[in-house]
Amino acid sequence: MNRTTATDPQVSEKSSGVSLRALTMLLGGLLLSGCQSVIEQTYEPKVSPSSNPQIVQEVQKNDPRAQVGAREHPRIVASYGGEYQDEKTERLVARIAGALTVVSENPNQSYRITILNSPAINAFALPGGYLYVTRGLLALANDASEVAAVLSHEMGHVTANHGIERQQREEAEVIASRVVSEVLSSDLAGKQALARGKLRLAAFSRNQELQADVIGVRMLGEAGYDPYAAARFLDSMAAYSRFSSVDPDSDQSLDFLSSHPSAPQRVDLARRHARAFGVEGEVGDRGRDYYLAGIDGLLYGDSPQEGYVRGQTFLHGKLGIRFDVPEGFQIDNKAEAVLATGPGEIAIRFDGVADAQKRSLTDYIASGWVTGLQPDTIHAITVNGLEAATARASAERWDFDVTVIRIDTQIYRFLTAVPKGAPSLEPTADVLRASFRRMTPQEAAALKPLRIRVVVAKPGDTLATLSARMMGTDRKLDLFRLINAMQVTSTVKPGDKVKIISE
Repeated sequence: MNRTTATDPQVSEKSSGVSLRALTMLLGGLLLSGCQSVIEQTYEPKVSPSSNPQIVQEVQKNDPRAQVGAREHPRIVASYGGEYQDEKTERLVARIAGALTVVSENPNQSYRITILNSPAINAFALPGGYLYVTRGLLALANDASEVAAVLSHEMGHVTANHGIERQQREEAEVIASRVVSEVLSSDLAGKQALARGKLRLAAFSRNQELQADVIGVRMLGEAGYDPYAAARFLDSMAAYSRFSSVDPDSDQSLDFLSSHPSAPQRVDLARRHARAFGVEGEVGDRGRDYYLAGIDGLLYGDSPQEGYVRGQTFLHGKLGIRFDVPEGFQIDNKAEAVLATGPGEIAIRFDGVADAQKRSLTDYIASGWVTGLQPDTIHAITVNGLEAATARASAERWDFDVTVIRIDTQIYRFLTAVPKGAPSLEPTADVLRASFRRMTPQEAAALKPLRIRVVVAKPGDTLATLSARMMGTDRKLDLFRLINAMQVTSTVKPGDKVKIISE
């Protein structure tokens, strides 16, 4: 979560039958106002530019499709925590993309590739050749061919003009939604119709995804990469999704899989097209050694600007705060807020807003930003010596605890949601309140980001001894296997290169 400043929009109630996933999205986007970073994301180049550069803007200046990408690019970068700046990693991704561009269906298409400073696992494209890959995806991949598989798929969307087709459908949907709003007497019904349309159009169609798969596998093979990497990496992402989710069937953290269908048939299709280039394991270069060298030291997980998740604890050195969530909860640290989900359909949101006026916290809770607030439940309290206030709210089938805590000119906000009548509301909120405190200067100074470290197995090393060196997780062996694409029966031998996560 970034340092935050925000205004307070009205909280909207949701209909009954909301799933835990929908509730998390509700807390993430509607119940509390979002946070805007005031920490500048700056780029300091480490190499001197050419005196006569061939820049993307010049190549694309007459390309009307590039105008779409150029318009959306700043929003994409901002929403994913800025650009990830590391010369070694940037050169690695440029090397992979360059090999693919040569065999692209449109070799005249130029590409602008951005590594996003996000632990999410995602990659996508915008019209005009704007390609994006997160550092989270680079951390999960084990060789250059797997990243090439992702980039070639996204290049397939660009060369097939899928982004333009999607934009045209969106424009048609907007017109249709206006008709719906005018015909239906209920404004809510019109908004719901528009929301459904947006969800339908948010991702590429299944046919477009399959078309991009075919183009991507062909590019992999023709560029000399392992053509089976696409199917292999889809399997790795699905395994990571199951690992990282409290509820494996409703995971939200793996953005790429949520926007790119990963049905088994699609994996089979990728393997079938790869067979045109030869037998699996006997054809194509994986590029493992130079890939591992390129990501050694890659930032893993949360960035210092957003704070860190360590087990059940959230710590933010720059803000100087920390708190715990109950055992069994999964924390998802997003740029705009910290979200947590737990058993029994419990969801938590934590964020902060600026309050230079230093108004009364009881007045702040009652100021209109919480719909369903029960005014008689508002109470002033202290939390580890800090001024605070708490209240209850109710919306359809959900009960909420609202707790706000002031530190200087910042108000930090906890919102805990449970199914109506559930006895877990008070115990969950109590854990949050009891654990929230200022960090000591020593604690803040000791916080260091986690990184991908490439190590070489020595004689006597096993999966157990290597995974014991992992940091930032209680499930060391499981995560070690995942980031190295290893199975339960996998072994290591002296000289093998593997990834671990440490400071």
